[in-house]
Amino acid sequence: MMTAIFVFIKCELGHANDVAADMVDNVEHVSEVYSTSGQYDLLAKFQLPKEMDIGTFVTKSVQTRPHIRDTFTVITFSPFLPGGV
Repeated sequence: MMTAIFVFIKCELGHANDVAADMVDNVEHVSEVYSTSGQYDLLAKFQLPKEMDIGTFVTKSVQTRPHIRDTFTVITFSPFLPGGV
């Protein structure tokens, strides 16, 4: 069983594409990375094993990547899927 988390990422100016490529190529458990408008530059979705500590994962595997200035993490609970729950 996995836990989905979403991490909004603010990048150093001019580095959003570099950060997105780095995430996709080098960060375990990433499933998708989107560019966004607004306060944050990217939105990354991660699928983490239930037993993994989310705070440790974000601080050690995401926030330490090059050219990341800030993050905002959203923890999810139950997905609602087409065709039923």
